[in-house]
Amino acid sequence: MTTSEEYNKKIRQDMTIHSEWHSLRLSFCTTWGLFSPRAIDVGSLMLLKYLDINTDDDCLDLGCGYGVLGLNMAKVAPEGKILLVDKDFVAVDYAEKNRLLNNIDNAECILSNGFNQIPRQQFDIIVSNIPAKVGKEMLYIYLFDALKYLKPGGSFYIVTITGLRQFFKRGFTEVFGHYEKIKQGKTYTVARGIKAER
Repeated sequence: MTTSEEYNKKIRQDMTIHSEWHSLRLSFCTTWGLFSPRAIDVGSLMLLKYLDINTDDDCLDLGCGYGVLGLNMAKVAPEGKILLVDKDFVAVDYAEKNRLLNNIDNAECILSNGFNQIPRQQFDIIVSNIPAKVGKEMLYIYLFDALKYLKPGGSFYIVTITGLRQFFKRGFTEVFGHYEKIKQGKTYTVARGIKAER
C-alpha cells in the first residue's frame, strides 16, 4: 500500500474523544466534517461548567453536533427526557452512534433545522452552542422558539463568541424580558434567559 493510500485510509477512520463531567466519563466517535472533531470545543466545555440541571429535567440540545452537550445532560438527568437536534444529517448520525456507544436510553436524536421538526413538547432546559454565522434573523428565531418550547421557569442557556454578547443581551431582553450573563471569557460568553413563571 502506498503512503497516499495509507493516508487516505487513515483519515476516513472515526476518531474517539472523551469527556468527564459530574464524574461521568463519556466517549464520542467523530469524523472530519463535523464541528471540532479532534477535541471537544472550548465553548461547549465552558457551557457544561455552568449548567444547572436536576435529575428529572427534560432537556433539548439545539445544534447538537456529535452529542457532547445533550448526552452529558442525559447522564446527569436520568429521570428526564433529552432531545438532541441538528440540521446536519451527519451530526445526527454521530450523535445517535454516541448515544448507543454510551448506553444512554433517555435521549433521542433527530434531524431538525432549528425547532422546525421538534414535537410540541416543553423543556426545563434548552442549550445551544450558537453558531456565529447563521444571521441575526435565525438567531432571533432561536430566541422566539426557545421561549415557546420552555416550561415556565425553564432556562435557555447559550454559549457564543464574545463578539455576539451585545447582540444576545439585546435579543434576550427583547424576547425573554431579561438577560443573565453567567460567564464572560476572552473568546466565549455563557448566558441564559429564563421563561417567566405564569
